[in-house]
Amino acid sequence: MLMSENSEGLTESAATESREKLSIVAQALSQTIVGQSEVVDQVLTALVAGGHILLEGVPGLGKTLLVRTLGQVTGLTFGRVQFTPDLMPGDITGTQLFDRETGGLTFAAGPIFANLLLADEINRATPRTQSALLEAMQEHTVTAGGQTHLLPEPFFVLATQNPLEMEGTYPLPEAQLDRFLFKVLVPFPSDDDLAQIAERTTGVPQEAPPKVLRPEELAQAMELARQIVIAPHVMRYAVRLVGATHPDRSPVPEVQRFVRYGSSPRGLQALVLGAKVAALRAARWNVAFADLERMAMPALRHRMILQFEAVAEGVTPDALIGRILSCVSRE
Repeated sequence: MLMSENSEGLTESAATESREKLSIVAQALSQTIVGQSEVVDQVLTALVAGGHILLEGVPGLGKTLLVRTLGQVTGLTFGRVQFTPDLMPGDITGTQLFDRETGGLTFAAGPIFANLLLADEINRATPRTQSALLEAMQEHTVTAGGQTHLLPEPFFVLATQNPLEMEGTYPLPEAQLDRFLFKVLVPFPSDDDLAQIAERTTGVPQEAPPKVLRPEELAQAMELARQIVIAPHVMRYAVRLVGATHPDRSPVPEVQRFVRYGSSPRGLQALVLGAKVAALRAARWNVAFADLERMAMPALRHRMILQFEAVAEGVTPDALIGRILSCVSRE
């Protein structure tokens, strides 16, 4: 059902305004980030869905630039942490300091107290430091010295990581991976895009992109996305897709052979929320099958734990999700 068919004029007007604003944000990001339109689209979708994002790609592809630019165009407060092996949890969350005047302890907030936290090269830090983000990503709070501190809302973690086979990296634990709504793969640019990147970065410096989306406008878009309807038969399709990632429930032989553990319920939540945002941006009040299929890769690829046999034979989660999409019926 198209938005023009909705009877609630105010809601329709708000949806149109949000869709136009999101298009402007996408254009602003695309002007800075060359040749990564799908990456920009998935990052923006996850942001409106209210989830955290994990960006993976080799160094130098503009992952950090994308996150920094996103903070500039949305007007969200921005914090950045460069993850290194010697980074401590308190360097991220903050720590208790002795106050000479009062003779007591005061909490000094860390960079995590921002709307948008860039966790740069998150898999270069030790597991102890990585786990400092677990509470913040789930409950949007930080506990220090026996006291709980609320993080500003909205709160997003956009983490970048290098491929795990690179030297000096620590794999993220499954519990932390599951807290990311989407895992977005940043591909190497084409020859034409490489030439355009070289022209932009070796010429006259460009002006910083303007702020085109206020925080309250983002909050409105997030609220509207949750009002998008998903029909029962479409929801059952989403459930079947997630169920098909489990080797004991999947009709796909490759999943039965190569997958050790399938997606958690968070995978279904990510799939549905992403599809609702896609429907909102397409000016529809209902989720379509195609919306779910578009969101399947970023929502599920990091929630499938593969067997060693899959790694040995070069089988990827994306290849298995592709087989799931081709095998699971919409009916």
